[in-house]
Amino acid sequence: MERGTRDEVLGRLAEAVGSVTVAHPTRVAVDGPPAAGKTTLADELAVVLRAQGRDVIRATIDDFLFPRARRYPRGEYSAEGCYFDTHDHGALNRVLLDPLGPNGDRRFQPTVYDHTTDAVLAPPVTTAAPDAVLLFDGVFLMRPELVDRWDLRVFVSTALESTVERAVIRARRVSSQVDVERRWRERYIPAQQLYFATVRPTDHADIIVHNDEPRRPLWETRTH
Repeated sequence: MERGTRDEVLGRLAEAVGSVTVAHPTRVAVDGPPAAGKTTLADELAVVLRAQGRDVIRATIDDFLFPRARRYPRGEYSAEGCYFDTHDHGALNRVLLDPLGPNGDRRFQPTVYDHTTDAVLAPPVTTAAPDAVLLFDGVFLMRPELVDRWDLRVFVSTALESTVERAVIRARRVSSQVDVERRWRERYIPAQQLYFATVRPTDHADIIVHNDEPRRPLWETRTH
């Protein structure tokens, strides 16, 4: 395990992306609990890769949700509902991961859903460059429906209790502390515990970034 600066971990991740040799765009998963820092890390890595001349596609699991009416059959605070009923993995594979993978035609759509308006989307189809990099962040990315679609798997690890504190700060302008803490403790954290118990996502990760101290992260490289 190594500890370094933020720039050093981003450099290590960029090297790992560059080391992937596939005959199609490189599909990178940035997995981890809510509020672990996945989106920030993926955004910063995109800047580094673009500075190196790579064509980067940024996408997120939040744009592959089922419509709200379909997401909560078990209740708004259900952990099982969070894990089983929230994300449209079929659409994700069909319009993004498979087109960018082996035997794909590189014609993809980066989203199927707008969570701010609860609307299904059908954006124009785009053709990716053969050497493009997909940086995809989100929760539950190592689950069986998705795990074989990634060419590089990064897991952003943070103590689950710390994610509650981060979530309260992040949502303070739109949600009360009571509501955020309830949602985390009843839905999101138990859903992550279910995920860890059934999938063991860190066993599938190529790189684990321990992000408890974002400016001085720890990271480890796994071999499979």
